[in-house]
Amino acid sequence: MRRRDFLGKTAKTAVVAGAAYSFVGVDKVWGRGTFNAPSAYDLIAVKGGEPDVMFDLAMNALGGMSKFVKKNQTVVIKPNIGWDRTPERAANTNPLLVKKIVEHCLAAGAKDVFVFDHTADTWTKCYKTSGIEKYVKEAGGKMVPGNTENYYQEISIPGGTKLKMAKVHELLLESDVYINVPVLKHHSSTKLSLSMKNLMGSVWDRRYWHKNDLHQCIADFASYERKPDLNIIDAYNVIMKNGPQGVSKSDVLNMKAQLISTDMVTIDAAAAKLYGAEPSSIPHIRLANEINVGTMDLSKLSIKRIKV
Repeated sequence: MRRRDFLGKTAKTAVVAGAAYSFVGVDKVWGRGTFNAPSAYDLIAVKGGEPDVMFDLAMNALGGMSKFVKKNQTVVIKPNIGWDRTPERAANTNPLLVKKIVEHCLAAGAKDVFVFDHTADTWTKCYKTSGIEKYVKEAGGKMVPGNTENYYQEISIPGGTKLKMAKVHELLLESDVYINVPVLKHHSSTKLSLSMKNLMGSVWDRRYWHKNDLHQCIADFASYERKPDLNIIDAYNVIMKNGPQGVSKSDVLNMKAQLISTDMVTIDAAAAKLYGAEPSSIPHIRLANEINVGTMDLSKLSIKRIKV
């Protein structure tokens, strides 16, 4: 199979019929056969394993976490921990994946690994119910709250159209390495919640975004110079409808997939296809591509596919 066939074709639409799903996008994305890139990869796509196993394989393909984290550096990990929901509801990033990322960072020599989110529900409940707090502490990481304004520092966004200023959590500005770990899911306001959308959990005033062209604000903030050094999209369990929280377990598809890239536009385009949507149909992906935040055209990229 040619590289462009991996993610370049239009994924078919996910079909929802009551509680039953027929998700036909996955096999179109992964296809069959083997693809060998000459060296570095723009995107790693893993399918068929548990979150920790898939991450181990993906990082091995990228050359290890030491390519991103050096000895005695501080790392901030930004999962989605926005909702007071258990892991099987898929409203938050899978805790086993977050634990494994912390372990990789510490094994690479990180001095401290911090994990936080500016949650929608009560932060103490979100951290506990999601399982992320427990798993992060087990791995040796540190949970940090994002619930008060004094944690945030004002920054300017020179390239912003609608969003020209924002208050950003201090950890993003002070840490050496920044890792963005959203969960792929349906979202009522933006159709999908992906890596660029996940950055809303790093700012203080999200209401402004919703009132002033949400998609443009997402693209504007993605243009800010302090971008994530690594993006990891958790698609192990995916909310296919009624996102971002989901109504019941019947909204969730066990997709068993994971995407990794340094480029937010690339990884969001790939995740959109995985879900069954064209990247260009998600306005903030298209807008970010137009202002050169990253690359939406997957056919031009070096992609590594891994099946567990």
